[in-house]
Amino acid sequence: MNIRLAERRTTPVVSPAPPGFEHLRRFWDPTHSCVTVKVLPGEYYVSDQEELVSTVLGSCVSACIHDARRGLGGMNHFMLPEPVGERDSWSSTVGRAARYGSDAMEQLINSIIKAGGQRADMRVKIFGGGRVLAQMSDVGKRNIEFAQRYIATENLTLVASDLGDIYPRQVQFFPHSGRARVRQLRRKDDVALVADEKGYLKRLANDPITGEVELF
Repeated sequence: MNIRLAERRTTPVVSPAPPGFEHLRRFWDPTHSCVTVKVLPGEYYVSDQEELVSTVLGSCVSACIHDARRGLGGMNHFMLPEPVGERDSWSSTVGRAARYGSDAMEQLINSIIKAGGQRADMRVKIFGGGRVLAQMSDVGKRNIEFAQRYIATENLTLVASDLGDIYPRQVQFFPHSGRARVRQLRRKDDVALVADEKGYLKRLANDPITGEVELF
């Protein structure tokens, strides 16, 4: 009993989330001795603190963007590349409720700039795009192509990537230092992730967004 109480007292208090990110799950991670932030599909996060930002990717892609000069960065997680003229089976399933890569990239970059970052100093790492939903079109490939095209069009500097294959990934990103770690998830984790992605699509179909995203 006394040992448990002592352990509780030594656990640091998690500071409040940065404005606009209060909805994300943040907790003290004793393994890494820092705050960990979970980013789910359709979300993004920006920080200049000694934190760890973590996500799990199947066919989705995450961009991790870092401004080394100012020690800040962030991560997004998107499921679809961008709206198209005619909807295929995938986009018809999720409708306008899905967070598109075109929105996610703009929002992440704009939030880093708002936090004091400079576009010219941004360095990008991209991860994901695995073909884990074999019964559907290769959305992972489309997400990869979009991310690479976006980075080239916007003249951003790509410094690292881990893309494609058939396995989901766990990605850990440290926004203050810009370091990233990737772990492939196999077999049992693979099945769990596919189920999670299907569930997310179902929730999106039942809870559509009410307006368009305004870009600045």
